[in-house]
Amino acid sequence: MLPISADNLLIALRAAGEPTRLRILALLAEGERSVKDLTDILGQSQPRISRHLKLLVEAGLVRRNAEGAWAFFRLADSGAAAEVSRNIVARLDRSDPALVRDRGRLEAVRRAHAEAAKAYFSEHAGRWDQIRSLHANEQKIEAGLMDLIGEDKLGVVIDMGTGTGRMLELLAPHIERGIGIDVSHDMLTYARSRLEREGLRNCQVRQGDIYSPPVDDGTADLVVMHQVLHYLEDPDRAIEEAAHLLKPGGRLLVVDFAPHGLEFLRADQAHRRLGFAPDQIGQWMSAAGVELVEHVDYPPDDVDIAEVGRLTVSVWLGRLVGERTPRGLNEEAA
Repeated sequence: MLPISADNLLIALRAAGEPTRLRILALLAEGERSVKDLTDILGQSQPRISRHLKLLVEAGLVRRNAEGAWAFFRLADSGAAAEVSRNIVARLDRSDPALVRDRGRLEAVRRAHAEAAKAYFSEHAGRWDQIRSLHANEQKIEAGLMDLIGEDKLGVVIDMGTGTGRMLELLAPHIERGIGIDVSHDMLTYARSRLEREGLRNCQVRQGDIYSPPVDDGTADLVVMHQVLHYLEDPDRAIEEAAHLLKPGGRLLVVDFAPHGLEFLRADQAHRRLGFAPDQIGQWMSAAGVELVEHVDYPPDDVDIAEVGRLTVSVWLGRLVGERTPRGLNEEAA
């Protein structure tokens, strides 16, 4: 247990020592929530809930993550005050009528989010389904990814361009903490609903630019970039940013397409790059201080690799060599 000064402990206890703020802590122990979620559940005004949250954040009990015009709150996951908040929540009587009532309203909010996310995904599902039909079975690819990563428990995993949150869902049983980053609020809404539906409380998502991720340098045991690079103008720069997030010896996993000639993906799916050659990703990794240790190709199922109109999925696994010079906390995480 981390030590905490008497002054900071008093600040934390004073912040928690109010009925509504205790209820907020109990709700955030169930997962990340927006101000609107909390106003709907607690039946109080937005300014009042915001004031309560401000006190909890200032005391270090709660973490705030901005997402455009939105903000999402969760129990702090590091620091001495974070341990205080979790100890307080652990000692609450879950059969308390007010807490039982709050959890019932929370379930209603979750159902509403799930329906909204389902509607969004249904509207855009064709984009993913069309591409899926062009390459190897995803279960086969994901099994291969898990073989590459290995069975050892990982600490922090960062999923750059998390999209639907599938990689976090896949890795969640094998990691202590997962952070998904994406610029799209709509995709984050879907990912957040997916993680909540599966009860994956060790994972969270944040809005952020892949070129300036809202995470400290030297944080991650593994950074994942799954089907992200082909959307980017500067994929080499994204790999450089990913390398900065790695701990010494941390690994970078890149999943993308091998070179192909499907020009329609530029116009229809906003692809900027039509795949990547193995040596291209290897060179970018090397320039970022990451040694390429494994490269695997997954050709499309039951067809000739060279068949026109089909995609080969490539996987690159690299490991950070030495230790990068820390750049400090990015502005988005400050």
